[in-house]
Amino acid sequence: MATPPDNRLKSIERQIWARDKRAPAPVEKWEPEFRGDIDMRIARDGSWHYQGSPINRIGMVQLFATVLRRDPDGKFYLVTPVEKLGITVDDAPFVAVEMQVEGDGTAQQLRFRTNLDDWVDAGPAHPLRIAIDPETQEPSPYVHVRGNLEALIARPVFYDLVALCSDHEEDGKTRFGTWSGGQFFAFSDSADVRGDI
Repeated sequence: MATPPDNRLKSIERQIWARDKRAPAPVEKWEPEFRGDIDMRIARDGSWHYQGSPINRIGMVQLFATVLRRDPDGKFYLVTPVEKLGITVDDAPFVAVEMQVEGDGTAQQLRFRTNLDDWVDAGPAHPLRIAIDPETQEPSPYVHVRGNLEALIARPVFYDLVALCSDHEEDGKTRFGTWSGGQFFAFSDSADVRGDI
């Protein structure tokens, strides 16, 4: 028998609390039955909403985030060992709200703090990327967090990131980007960037 819609969130909440951990659950290993979508949405600014109302308790949001997964179909789910519920995510489920910089040049390490107070060291395991909106040509920068989940880099943090960028020769082209974790992240051809300035 299916769980009534109003009780689905409470059911998943009980299962998460039973784990009694803030660390992300091994959701990639779980393949429970899909129980439908719930009226939960993560807005582009990183705020979480349930049935149209914001979830203001950061601890509750952090708890739900531990069981968040994005599947190959591009959809987002809250996943426990016994059920999987679809939710809506406007852009990325997290927002990078702070950046720390250690070192410089090829030894530079960038660390990003998400809106849920998780830290991510950008590098080969947590790459940076920029997506360009085909209609507006606006850049949307991201850093990989875990699994198939990314954080949208907040605009002020993105400006700080761009200030760290420089030209680098790569595959016979001059690319504009930055170093972190021993890897160069190319964001654009230098000629494209120079034309925008």
